[in-house]
Amino acid sequence: MATLLHIDSALFPEGSASREITAAFVESWLEQHPEGKVVYRDLAASPVPHLDINAAIAGPGDELRAELAAELAEADAVLIGAPMYNFSIPSTLKAWLDQAIIVGHNAGDASPLAGTPFTIVASRGGSYAPGTPREDFEFVQNYLEKVLKGMFGATEVDFIVPELTLARSKPEMAELIPLADASRAKAREEATQKAKALAARFAA
Repeated sequence: MATLLHIDSALFPEGSASREITAAFVESWLEQHPEGKVVYRDLAASPVPHLDINAAIAGPGDELRAELAAELAEADAVLIGAPMYNFSIPSTLKAWLDQAIIVGHNAGDASPLAGTPFTIVASRGGSYAPGTPREDFEFVQNYLEKVLKGMFGATEVDFIVPELTLARSKPEMAELIPLADASRAKAREEATQKAKALAARFAA
């Protein structure tokens, strides 16, 4: 029985693009792999504390850090909802990473997580795609790709990017609504297909 670790970090429980897309991923995963297990953490509803000196020194001897590391170790695939807040990831997601990454245990040379596929739903209110005026303000994909590959040695880090998510709530972005809707629909389809492919891989 394959296990999916699902992490959400969006502040708002309703209307969140990242939550909508991760939910579509999970739905497709379970449709293809109904006997699979989903371990869920909502970092907005139940945030983990910031890493302190005692937990840092204890490493895997700290109860929470050991629990988070065990969830990663048991996961056949990891799904993370990572909306852009102030050009970067939510602080709750950074706290989770700081707690879960334990050098010498699951991070560093020969990390046991190197073969674990990570799918990141990186939603954002505007567009930070190559060629856009704010391309160099994009610190979600850049950071997460580097930390997952650099700390865990992950070889499979895929991003699903619904953009322009604020178009329907900001009058000045009204003309971008068709592009926003198309981006969201494309992200849902990508999530569905990616989950289907992963579920098939682990069900084989």
